[in-house]
Amino acid sequence: MSATLPTLVEAKAQAKRLRTGLEAEGREISHSQSLELVARQHGFRDWNTFHAAMGNRPPEGFTPGGRIEGTYLSQPFAATVLAVEMLRPGWFRLELDFDEAVDVVTFDSFSNFRKRIRGTVGPSGTSRERTSDGTPHLVIEI
Repeated sequence: MSATLPTLVEAKAQAKRLRTGLEAEGREISHSQSLELVARQHGFRDWNTFHAAMGNRPPEGFTPGGRIEGTYLSQPFAATVLAVEMLRPGWFRLELDFDEAVDVVTFDSFSNFRKRIRGTVGPSGTSRERTSDGTPHLVIEI
């Protein structure tokens, strides 16, 4: 078994990368097969056992007082996490206090700065909400 277990989000991302990598080599496997392989890589007999061992811990930094970085409305930020709530496995509502206020308006003759925000991010660290060009509102570096 690994000394430190990944979070559920990280383990699922590993499985996705494994599946994509194998597909690129012409070896297709199902999503569940990739999860089982990742569990075995970490020394567990199957995904269910691995999942139970990991628990539903949030990614590193997703705790009150934790430090995270990312982009909000395409603007880079560093922030302190004020509050976190798990909505369902892999999905977290975060309240963030940016180190520096972020201008959330792209119009040249108008600005609107935000220092605190609330946002929900999923397993990949991105929000479901998107700008008109398809960019996620909130992206957290995981």
